This record gives sequence, C-alpha cells and structure tokens, in this order.
Amino acid sequence: MAAGRAGGGARAKAGAKAKSRANKPARQSGAKPKPARSNGRQAAPGAAKAALKLKGDAYSAKDIEVLEGLEPVRRRPGMYIGGTDEPAMHHLAAEVLDNAMDEAVAGHASRIDVHLAADDTVTVTDNGRGIPVDPHPKFKKKPALEVILTTLHSGGKFSDKVYETAGGLHGVGLSVVNALSDRLTVEVAREKTLWRQAYARGEPKAPLKNMGAVNNRRGTTVAFHPDPKVFGTEARFRPATLYRMARSKAYLFKGVEIRWSCDPKLLKAKDDTPAKATLHFPGGLEDFLASTLEGRKTLTAEPFSGRADLNGGGGKLEWAIAWPLDEEGFFSSYCNTIPTPQGGTHELGLRSAVSKGLRSHGELVGAKGAAKITPEDVIGDASVMLSLFINNPQFQGQTKERLSNPEAQKLVETSLRDHFEHWLSAAPETAKTVLEYAIERAEIRLKRRQDKDLKRQSATRKLRLPGKLADCTRGRADGTELFLVEGDSAGGSAKQGRNRETQAVLPLRGKILNVASATADKLNANQELKDLIEALGCGTGDAFMEDDLRYEKVIIMTDADVDGAHIASLLMTFFFKEMRQLIETKHLYLAMPPLYRLSQGARTTYARDDAH
Repeated sequence: MAAGRAGGGARAKAGAKAKSRANKPARQSGAKPKPARSNGRQAAPGAAKAALKLKGDAYSAKDIEVLEGLEPVRRRPGMYIGGTDEPAMHHLAAEVLDNAMDEAVAGHASRIDVHLAADDTVTVTDNGRGIPVDPHPKFKKKPALEVILTTLHSGGKFSDKVYETAGGLHGVGLSVVNALSDRLTVEVAREKTLWRQAYARGEPKAPLKNMGAVNNRRGTTVAFHPDPKVFGTEARFRPATLYRMARSKAYLFKGVEIRWSCDPKLLKAKDDTPAKATLHFPGGLEDFLASTLEGRKTLTAEPFSGRADLNGGGGKLEWAIAWPLDEEGFFSSYCNTIPTPQGGTHELGLRSAVSKGLRSHGELVGAKGAAKITPEDVIGDASVMLSLFINNPQFQGQTKERLSNPEAQKLVETSLRDHFEHWLSAAPETAKTVLEYAIERAEIRLKRRQDKDLKRQSATRKLRLPGKLADCTRGRADGTELFLVEGDSAGGSAKQGRNRETQAVLPLRGKILNVASATADKLNANQELKDLIEALGCGTGDAFMEDDLRYEKVIIMTDADVDGAHIASLLMTFFFKEMRQLIETKHLYLAMPPLYRLSQGARTTYARDDAH
C-alpha cells in the first residue's frame, strides 16, 4: 500500500480528539483482569492464570531455532530474492550474471556466455580470473570457492582492493543461487588448471575436484537449475526476459561482449528473441538509445550523451537523453550495471542537473518563462538512460531496485550539469529548440493547474456534495486534506479540531462494503461509497482523473482498535480496487491516532500504543 502517515499537524488537530477511546487513561499495573469466559459462562477462578502459566511453561530454550549456513535462505527465500515467483527466479540468473559483469567492469573479463537449456538450466561463463580455489584463511579445510557458495555474506566485494565498483555488494548472490537450486555445477579455470564441484540445494555433493590441466581457458562457469520445491513446477525461465537482461548488460559496459544462446524449442512462433546473438555496443548507451529510437522523429538531431568521471567521487557516469516526438519516452537507470527501476538518488541528480542547467541557459539568453521550468518539463516525455559506477552503492532491499546513496545525487548533478550547459552553449539552435520545448511544457502545466483550481471551485458549487461532508474553504486542491473518520461522534470532534481552510472531514457510518467480493450493483447502491466518490470528485476505474481530485491528501483516520483497523483495511481495499491511481500517485495516507492520553498536572501528552 502506498499509504503513508498524515502530517503531524493534521493528526494533532483532528486525530487527538477523534474518539473518547483515545482519552482513556494508561493501564495500571494493579488493574484487575477480566475473567476468562468459555461458551458464555464464567471460567473457574484462576483458569486464566493457569492457561497463561501453561503457555509460558511450553516456551523454553529448546524452542529457540538457530538457522545455520544456507538454511535461512531456503526457509525464507523472499527475504533474499523478493519472493518465489517467476520474477524472483529470474533474479537468480541476474545474480550470476552480475558476478560475471563485475569481472568485466573490473577489467579482468572481456567475454560472457549466457545459455538457457530446454530443461531450464541457465549457464553463465566468463573469461575472468576465476573464483579462488585455494584454502580459505578462516576455514582452512574448505577452498574459497566452497566458502563463497555455502556461506552468506562472503565474497570479494566488501573491500575496494578486489572490486572498486561491484554490483553484487550484498555478498549473497552465488550462495543464494546455490541454496535455491536443486542442482548447481561450478567450473573454475585458474592458473591453467580446471576445477569442478557439484551442489544440490546448497550442499556440496563431493569435494572440489581437480579435472586436470587446461591451457587455453580461464574464468568461471556456473550452471544452475532452480529448485521446483521453492518456485513450483509451473515457473519457467522466459527467453525474452533473459535476452533483455543480457542485452542491457552489454550496452551498460562497452568493453564486454555477451554471447547469448538458448534452446530453439523454447522459442514461440512469433517470438522475436533470437536463438543466438552476439551483443556488443562499442558506443555504450548512445548506441543502444539510437537503436531503440531508430526510425522515430526526435526533437534534436543528436541526443545529449556522454561519459564523465565524477567530480571527486571516485566513480564514473554515462548518460544518453533524446526527446521522441511521436510518443512518450522512458527512464532507465542503473548503478554498477544493476537496474534501478524504482529510481533513486542518481535519477534525482540527473533531473536536477538538466532543469537547473536549462534554466541557467534560459536566463543567459533572456528567455521569458525559463525560471518556471521544472525537471518534468525537460525530461517528462524524454527517453533517458543513466548508468552510474560508484564505490559502495547502497540499495534499498535485497532485490536492489532503488539507489539510496545520499551523496550520489550531488555527484551526478555537478558532473552532468557542466556537460549539459556546455552542450547547450556549443549548439545554440539545439539549445533554443530544447528551451522552447521545456517552456511550452511549463506553460501547459501551469495552465492545467489553473484550470484545475477553477474546476474545483466550480465543482464545489455544482456538485451535490455529501451532506455530512465538512468541506474546507480553500479554492484549490494544493495543501488540502480529506479525513475519513468513523461515525458522527468522531466526525464532530474532528471538525472542531480541524483547520477549516485546508482540512475537510467526512464521517462514515459503520463498516463500508467489502468491494473485494462485491458486485458492481452492490457497489453502486452503497450510499457510504457513493458519498466518498462524490466528495473526491475524481471518478473510479477507467474514468479516474487525477486532475479532478478535490484534495491533495486523502487520510484514513480510524480508531486505534480492531474495528478501526478493519474499517481502514476495507477502505484501502476500495481504493486499491476502484482508485488504484490514487495510491500510485501518493495521495492516500493512513493516520496513526493516539491510543492513550497521559496527564500529569497541567501537562498532557499522547501515546500511540503501549510501546510509544
């Protein structure tokens, strides 16, 4: 749920008085417990205590589990790869490929082979240095290869001595793949000797074996088959997904050649995924963007692209931006070749760089309206590719979908802005075209906002707003909040404590309809939901229009008890089913009203629960 907490001011005013329940005194240690009941009859004296005692006696040291080795991964795979579905299964392949790419980025490998077999076995081979096979200093009876494959948080990427800009920094990649595969074989060609070891569900089937001398081979080969006990028997690797994954790695690092292959039987008749392909992009992101936009009209003849060393950051940056005219673009960002589909601080840095750079250029040439330009005006519909290489990247979550390094934003902004301003000054006609494009988009955006404010004012006059709605007086949606509360009593106290200019209150009667299983007729006939839909004014389903939303924030504020939690879950279900865009655009919030009021003399404070 994209529901966040409502602002503190709103909660303090409207939330603190929501119900008399919030005003009950804190529990006292001497309070008498209510007698336990069974089938409506009072239990025998001491029954409740006896039950508690038995439950307590059943809990001892033997109930404490200690999960060792890779057992935590098999017990809770979602903690490491985000689930047990097909996307999670593809994450295993990404982890193995990331390790091979780290060798390439570090300058030790130039070629990677990726093969998908008919039985869903994925094989990744690189011509890098090969995983070390000598005994590990800490585990003298185990080769380093076995330690890496059977121990979480092991690898050569925690120190800058081996890899300066590694992707698999969590140190769980190969070990997690090993734990979640019913079979895995690894071969290492190192110092003219070939070594091999096989595993099953994280356990070595035999010791590391010396396979003899090899003269013209070096690197690591990992072949694995996902465990159907973890992912189910229906999950399959998709050739198109793996091919796109391999292709993206090739254009993210121009120094590597990736050879893709898969069993032809896996390809469907209309599948445009090749059975074999050699992927190499000497021009990096610019080459890939050009091939993606081939045949399409763009705002400028050439994209804004380039590479740069980070200013004092010890990393590298590559980017490519084009403005297609026929349809919306896209924003693809990466850090150390890891895709970051949820964005992050490096994306914020790029957005800030282009908007500030274009505003600065506009002021320099005296363009009216340049000061109004925002990042969305410049690259809202652009096709953007951004690749960042830094030391010690920090990702949110094990699936690494968002970069969170705070310093990355400033590093990207300062490095890229200099190049963008130079690009604009070196090509005045191109700069004029981009500037006029952004100013026009800014004017359209401001006009829409003005129309939206006028529409809201007229809608307030024309709509038959619900009678119980205590609306706010502000004529525009910016800064306004709608509180959804339980019943008239909560609504009354919330209305007394609200800011009338910006805060509206809509009391709801009882528990609303559960729309998860309700028919459309029942939904349309439900008065509480009809009132809510009318109050918001933005429509539902395919008719939803964010611009028509009458409030910036919709805040669910129910009691801090079981019934309140149930009502909140019903409301969130309604919004998820009927107004999902409200959640995706971050307009839905969940208030956290206090459970207790604590008073001492003239001082009063509120506590959310027993612990806070």
